[in-house]
Amino acid sequence: MKQNVGGIDKILRILVGLAVIGWGIYAKNWWGALGAIPLFTGLMGWCPFYPLLKVSTKK
Repeated sequence: MKQNVGGIDKILRILVGLAVIGWGIYAKNWWGALGAIPLFTGLMGWCPFYPLLKVSTKK
């Protein structure tokens, strides 16, 4: 699994993931669980859709 998420993309994914999870906790609903997706991809540095699109933000 080669990393394909880097720099600002990684930071934005982590922040968006945490924000969505926080919103889900605040709103007391399960939609906040979707925040785990950008959080996980940001922390791992790998997005499963980037290879399909032949995109990489990692230099």
